[in-house]
Amino acid sequence: MKNSERSFARRIDLTSLQLFVAVCELGSIGRAAEREFIAASAVSKRLSDLEAAVDTALLYRHSRGVTLTPAGESLLHHARNVLYGLERMRGELSEYADGVRGHVRMHATISAIVQFLPEDLGAFSRAHSQIKIDLQERLSTEVLQAVQEGTADIGICNMGHNNPGELQTRPYRSDQLVLVAPQGHPLLEQQPPSQPIAFAQALDWDVVGLHGNSSISLAMRAAAARSGHSLRQRIQVTSLDAMCRMIDNGLGVGLIPDRAFALMQGVGQLRSLPLSDSWAQRTLSLVARDFDALPVTSRLLVEHLCQGWQAPNPTDTD
Repeated sequence: MKNSERSFARRIDLTSLQLFVAVCELGSIGRAAEREFIAASAVSKRLSDLEAAVDTALLYRHSRGVTLTPAGESLLHHARNVLYGLERMRGELSEYADGVRGHVRMHATISAIVQFLPEDLGAFSRAHSQIKIDLQERLSTEVLQAVQEGTADIGICNMGHNNPGELQTRPYRSDQLVLVAPQGHPLLEQQPPSQPIAFAQALDWDVVGLHGNSSISLAMRAAAARSGHSLRQRIQVTSLDAMCRMIDNGLGVGLIPDRAFALMQGVGQLRSLPLSDSWAQRTLSLVARDFDALPVTSRLLVEHLCQGWQAPNPTDTD
């Protein structure tokens, strides 16, 4: 840390940040003082000291209360992040006192969570009962961003062509996208059972998809553009079971990872066909800023998850 940065950090008082946030939330120094059980004059003094520390006005003071200056808006955003981080730190450290010996923060895509992580994390937790795993579902781009920014220790996602900050990766699992359609759909009738189908053959039909920024949706749009067609993705949902229900009710066809579809066979009268396109064979990757620099608990989990990797079989190209 540079001397100027160290000096700035020393000038910022956490209690003053807490009081600043309270004043912003309530719009009044007096009401904030009542809520925080402190004299209004003391709150006002701390706010003045805070403005002096950052060398700019943070609040417009008027007879009915206070409003934020543009600098105040910026500080409020950062102050909330700092206080939230401190609260998480307190919570995680308290878990050590309660006997939890490790904590791993993980972000992963819905494909990894539905297909593989329940069994993998269950086995890990049975072997390491005193390690807590904090798992959050995110899009692939969000997983990469979280790892890059340090809000997640490790991530699992479909890398595609993205690798911000040259993150380190290790293969986790592979999956195959399949085209899913309701029983009796013309695409299924035209295609022999289990015969791979090119995604371009589905572009004349409406498509039910996941979030527009999901790796599957991005791959579909890119494939449609390469073939000179537009993607008729009029319905977007946030879960694979919701997608299956939409498809079952005749609202389109969709792409789903093969194992995820097998796990949801009870959702509607649906059939699947493998895609012949090369991009439909995917590798889900473990991601970290530096695997060797991870805490011991995170390295244990990475080693456990890497045990399930098997290289995918070669597929046809598109």
